[in-house]
Amino acid sequence: MTTIIQQDDIIASVADALQYISYYHPKDFIDAMHQAYLKERSQAAKDAIAQILINSRMCAQGHRPICQDTGIVTIFIHVGMNVKIEGDLPLEDMLNEGVRQAYKHPDNVLRASILSDPDGARKNTGDNTPAIIHYKIVPGDTIDVHVAAKGGGSEAKSKFAMLNPSDSVVDWVLKMVPQMGAGWCPPGMLGIGIGGTAEKAMLIAKESLLEPVDIHDLIKRGASNRAEELRLELFDKVNKLGIGAQGLGGLTTVLDVKVHDYPTHAANKAVAIIPNCAATRHAHFTLKGSGPALQTPPNLEDWPDISWEVGESVRRVNLDTVRPEDVQTWKSGETVLLSGKLLTGRDAAHKRMVDMINKGEPLPVDLQGRFIYYVGPVDPVRNEVVGPAGPTTATRMDKFTRTVIEKTGLLGMVGKAERGDAAIEAIKDNKAVYLMAVGGAAYLVSKAITAAKVVGFADLGMEAIYEFEVKDMPVTVAVDSTGDSAHKTGPQIWQAKIAETEQVLTLKD
Repeated sequence: MTTIIQQDDIIASVADALQYISYYHPKDFIDAMHQAYLKERSQAAKDAIAQILINSRMCAQGHRPICQDTGIVTIFIHVGMNVKIEGDLPLEDMLNEGVRQAYKHPDNVLRASILSDPDGARKNTGDNTPAIIHYKIVPGDTIDVHVAAKGGGSEAKSKFAMLNPSDSVVDWVLKMVPQMGAGWCPPGMLGIGIGGTAEKAMLIAKESLLEPVDIHDLIKRGASNRAEELRLELFDKVNKLGIGAQGLGGLTTVLDVKVHDYPTHAANKAVAIIPNCAATRHAHFTLKGSGPALQTPPNLEDWPDISWEVGESVRRVNLDTVRPEDVQTWKSGETVLLSGKLLTGRDAAHKRMVDMINKGEPLPVDLQGRFIYYVGPVDPVRNEVVGPAGPTTATRMDKFTRTVIEKTGLLGMVGKAERGDAAIEAIKDNKAVYLMAVGGAAYLVSKAITAAKVVGFADLGMEAIYEFEVKDMPVTVAVDSTGDSAHKTGPQIWQAKIAETEQVLTLKD
């Protein structure tokens, strides 16, 4: 019998799923993150996980985005062969209309991040369309849909290689994960795709991330095939790298590792890694012809009741009066609370500023002695001064850093994850500082922002230069004025501690 599914039901179901995942983490992810919090012994990593969990609960209560990067939408849709879709749009347009309605919802505006003409004008499409859509025609009388919203920071850390058939997948993954840095906001999941062709390995790696966090169940029952053996081995060995939450060093780098494989050519071994960040966002629904399939809200009691207390040793800084000599006393790994006026600017703003500097043109704002925050915030709703405003990956600004510091007198930067060697050298040479805010805690960060206004490059939309007024915004000194990087020293320390503990346990056995 043919099942009739209406166009409007498809659109409404996609829109509802995307709104839902913008502010609700999956329960399995919350449980895994809480386990990591309870287990963690690195104070910096434990604080970061606490902020992620607190942010998650706040978003669930306030129905606002977990992360300011509300992602690029990926849809896996399986259409039953006995289904007839009634409507006047092609299926792709129906799905994109669902995306459009979700991202422009007036009660919870989501950030539009999709740019057309990617190697040219890079113009924002304004509604986060088009989505990335993968279709399958399958037996049956339903439409089965998985919807995901993937942040650009984690997607940027994807890796691919065409290994020789005799090469070790484990060795390659353990080589790649440290190179990924912390821009993918660990702890999260790693999706591994093995086999097929180049594009198939990437596709199955992405699809694997739709599965629930269940590594501890696998540990209890044991592996039953090669893919599960790899999951267990990689989960153990990646966590022993000591990278930890936000790359600051700690016991948990991955909450789970997923492995999908596919038959391949005798001469090939295609391998892909796609990480999923702390803003894990995916939902599943099935359309049966009985109307839209809407998500069921979770119970807020599923979230752990965690508080994050600022220690007595915290340094409070007034950005309006801070001096270069003050910054030179700050040490890598130290917690700082920022108050005062904080400028913002990310990729497009930095490129435009450097172009203007090179042409001898004046900038729209004076950066002398100021701090700049690498962020593209979500638009505000209701009585908000700004929407969720977590940091973006700082390494993308590395190539601009020396010019901006030396030509403008910029004193400090705030972003996510580590800095590259060139940026660290520029910071050291100019006795500046780089501060790290927690990726995946965007709504929590936004509550420290008491005022916001655009002061430059308004045409860039979310990439414009804002001036925020902040009150006790929590950050960590990630690179101090001597060039000491917490993202280098932290993982080194914790990798050694983990190895030492393993050695002690082995001797006891």
